[in-house]
Amino acid sequence: MLLACQNISKSYGVVDILKDVSFHIEDKEKIAIVGINGSGKTTLLKIIMGEETADSGQVVVAKDTTIGYLSQHQDISFDNTVYAEMLSTKQHIIDMEANIRKLEQDMKEASGEALDRIMETYNRLQNTYDRENGYAYESEITGVLKGLGFDKGDYERHINTLSGGQKMRIALGRLLLTKPDIIILDEPTNHLDMLSIAWLEGFLSSYQGSVIIVSHDRYFIDKIATKVVEIDNTKGIIYHGNYSYYSKKRAEIRASQMKAYLNQQAEIKHQEAVITKLKQFNREKSIKRAESREKMLDKVERLEKPTEVASEMRLSLTPSVESGNDVLTITDLGKSFGSNQLFEGLNMEIKRGEHVALIGGNGTGKTTILKIINRFVPKDAGTIALGSRVKIGYYDQEHQVLSLHKTIFEEISDSYPDLNNTKIRSVLAAFLFTGEDVFKKIGDLSGGERGRVSLAKLMLSPANFLILDEPTNHLDIQSKEILEEAIRNYEGTVLFVSHDRYFINKVSSRIIELKDKQLYNFIGNYDYYESHKDNVYGATDSKANPFTSVSGGAVVASDESTGADLASTANASTATTSSKEDYLKNKEEQARLRKRANDLKKTEAKITEVEAAMEKLNEEINDPANATNSHKLGELAAKYEELDNELLELYERFYELEEG
Repeated sequence: MLLACQNISKSYGVVDILKDVSFHIEDKEKIAIVGINGSGKTTLLKIIMGEETADSGQVVVAKDTTIGYLSQHQDISFDNTVYAEMLSTKQHIIDMEANIRKLEQDMKEASGEALDRIMETYNRLQNTYDRENGYAYESEITGVLKGLGFDKGDYERHINTLSGGQKMRIALGRLLLTKPDIIILDEPTNHLDMLSIAWLEGFLSSYQGSVIIVSHDRYFIDKIATKVVEIDNTKGIIYHGNYSYYSKKRAEIRASQMKAYLNQQAEIKHQEAVITKLKQFNREKSIKRAESREKMLDKVERLEKPTEVASEMRLSLTPSVESGNDVLTITDLGKSFGSNQLFEGLNMEIKRGEHVALIGGNGTGKTTILKIINRFVPKDAGTIALGSRVKIGYYDQEHQVLSLHKTIFEEISDSYPDLNNTKIRSVLAAFLFTGEDVFKKIGDLSGGERGRVSLAKLMLSPANFLILDEPTNHLDIQSKEILEEAIRNYEGTVLFVSHDRYFINKVSSRIIELKDKQLYNFIGNYDYYESHKDNVYGATDSKANPFTSVSGGAVVASDESTGADLASTANASTATTSSKEDYLKNKEEQARLRKRANDLKKTEAKITEVEAAMEKLNEEINDPANATNSHKLGELAAKYEELDNELLELYERFYELEEG
């Protein structure tokens, strides 16, 4: 055991945050701490690090255990260049290397006992140098910098010239390079793009030390965690598995707890009704019986009502009018900011009912495309055409659609003047704004609160085409699940930008990736994208902007000048085919392939079985004990021939299946 939290409790005034929270972490274990916003996750990390004091309980750390901690809001003031700051984490190795070189020089002039002492020190240092991977520390540094999105051109940049997000990545890189026994990270993915998050997943999964993370990124948790600690209603509940296991088990436990709670409530009400009835009889015996039942009822340990997952917040999105089949058509779109050309010649089509995720690295221009569609940013070239009866509902991660000087109530009432006060309060209550909260100024709200206001406006809009820019930012896991459910059930069209891969996986029917100033189209969810992206990248030709599409294994590239389809297979879907139909065809194809693989496996197993039976028969035929028994030999030969014919049929079936 490296670290243990034992009965940690913490309150602020009369508000309990943590109550008797206990868990421990072993060597190489990876723990995720989850819970709704405000549940006390960050407070728990600060208590572990000694930045806050628990009201009761203790944190026990094993002797000589090193801990590295990256908080969400860290004061970062490194007076250094990017590479030099990373190099400073390896100063002890650099010093060790210098000592080894000096000892090598000293060996040339020493002899006798002096040489023995030098050799002993040299061997000890050399072993330590090898153990700490001294020969590869420079490649470690460049690997971490590359993984976190820095290239060689950034190495000599002064850290004070970097953005806040880049500084946080430097702080993360420093921490990873120091290799503490326990890495503690609070929301480490907030400033990373998808490539960097995927790299960090791999780094932490294979990390030889232990890891404690607080994160709302469920895909990230799923890949890394071997144990989940949920902070729920001040208590800590431990789940031995990754996020998928936790999510499933949590639902089962909640259902069981709710059933027990409701059963107890029903029994309590029944007993209370009986007690009331007995008292109404107003007889000595009945009153005594009532009093006896009351005493028994007082002794009952009342079950707390289990937390209903985001039960207070409901989101229902319903388009008022159905759009035409062609919702959005983008042709030869181009945009530059000064000398920085984001993209040119981009083409995109979105059909009614599609849920399309637009993904790509930081700075590639995803949000710019959404802003161009909504006319917040002018395009440099190309055309954007909306289809018939298309009404856009826009969710902006910067919440530019909100007026900072207005109250929450005014924001809704001014946008939808036909709503009465009761309806407005009802809608805001669904998004956790009750009582006097509705009169808070938008400018005074946190990012998460502004996000909820924007979602409330979106819910009320008559839109049939939702354009969402990072809709899950600042939302806790439960709120994300509600939004996912609402969008999955939404019958209109959705185009969204997100780095939340779990959200993308649940919501999207198609993924468009903006990479190297080109668009790549994947008809499926995020898992489908992950399994097919390398095939698509390899299939693109040298044209400036091929729009590549994957559907059921076929690669389609659309010629940028003519729009003609260039298919690598004869059965490739044409550009006019509905993406939804392609997606369904792909699902059917995947099902067919799974059945074929299963049939192959069964046929191969049967072949093995028949061959074994024939081998056994052959042994019996050649057994000297049967040499003079012509009747038995005849039976054995007949069985052998029968199996031989069956084997031939199985071989034919096997080759047919292999041919597809």
